[in-house]
Amino acid sequence: MPLIPEEPQIHESAQGPRATPASGRTAPTPRPVPGPRPAAPSRPGRPGPVRPAPPVQRAPRDAAKPGPTGPAAPAASAPAAATPQIQLIPASPEGALDAAEEAVDLLLDSGRAPNDVLVITTGEQHPWAAHELSFGEASYWAQHDAGDDVFYADAAVAGRAAVRPVVVVAVNGGPDTAAAAALPLALGRAGALLIVCGDPQRINSVLGAGV
Repeated sequence: MPLIPEEPQIHESAQGPRATPASGRTAPTPRPVPGPRPAAPSRPGRPGPVRPAPPVQRAPRDAAKPGPTGPAAPAASAPAAATPQIQLIPASPEGALDAAEEAVDLLLDSGRAPNDVLVITTGEQHPWAAHELSFGEASYWAQHDAGDDVFYADAAVAGRAAVRPVVVVAVNGGPDTAAAAALPLALGRAGALLIVCGDPQRINSVLGAGV
């Protein structure tokens, strides 16, 4: 005799707990809301809202693990020791400044704010810097302190510039000592990215040992 498997399935056991809402236990909505929430951005230097860059997403994972009491201070100091990425753009001394300008354009096109970028030259000054310095150093550095735009500085005075997320160095001539001093200085001024435009052999002779 053939068996007919198509019998009514009595698997509707979901009616039991849902049909008695007056039982007093309304526990199907447990939404735990953890207290310690890391609200501090991972970039230590500036608290401005323009900082949410893609590489900064490492800190929230680390800050979510510890408890609410002490780990806030170490989380803020840990990114300070992070080494910025270094990108090398091969260029001759004559074309290094043009390569730096192209790098700046690409940064701005990719969403970087103008005041995120500092450009350092080792040889001839950038035309913008030369023009602004014609009005005096006070006016020139006032533009830097305002932090409204890309700032261009000669390697000799770049030590006065503040830290910015991206530093672009144009090795556009000058003595070897200028590049040897400018590159480590630029590395210390770069918060996230250092772009160096120039002769790779000359650059690696300065940065190669430390990178």
